[in-house]
Amino acid sequence: MKIFGNMGKQSKHKPESAEAVNEKTPVNAQPETNETDIPAQENVTKEQPAEELCGELNKKYDELNDKYLRLYSDFDNYRKRVIKEKIELSKTASEEVITGLLPVLDDFERAINAFAEGDEPDPVKEGITLIYNKFRNLLVQKGLAEVDAMEQAFDTDFHEAIANVPAPAEALKNKIIDVTQKGYTLNGKVIRFAKVVVGI
Repeated sequence: MKIFGNMGKQSKHKPESAEAVNEKTPVNAQPETNETDIPAQENVTKEQPAEELCGELNKKYDELNDKYLRLYSDFDNYRKRVIKEKIELSKTASEEVITGLLPVLDDFERAINAFAEGDEPDPVKEGITLIYNKFRNLLVQKGLAEVDAMEQAFDTDFHEAIANVPAPAEALKNKIIDVTQKGYTLNGKVIRFAKVVVGI
């Protein structure tokens, strides 16, 4: 009789469903594993010694520093060259115009020399002289300068020899004894060589 009674009691209890079991157990629960079950992973790459690593870093630093210094030096040289070119350009910007005006200056000088043959004062001569002086002073303000040539040692940087003649004196050998056309410089740059006769 007791057996049937126990069976009756057991039949009253319903078995728990799978959903109920899952609700009781946490979703993120993972099965426990012993640390001893996982084999220890060996390091595949060996760490470099600290001294070797420092040596490589220092080498890379030296290379980058050398590249930087070279680049800075190149840029500084470029900057200085550009500034120098700008200064030279500003000084000689009017070179072409002034070179074109030199024949006019020569004509003024020829006219004044022609008037110099007569000793009598002439208003035309005075007017031409005033215009010549004003014109020449304007060019000088722009940087024009006459090349010294007469009785100077012949210099190919400033003079152009058109003839060689016997020197009238021993002291004038290899020196300029006549100037057929004046030479000029503009801010130190030769824009026209002096045409000269050299004594030999």
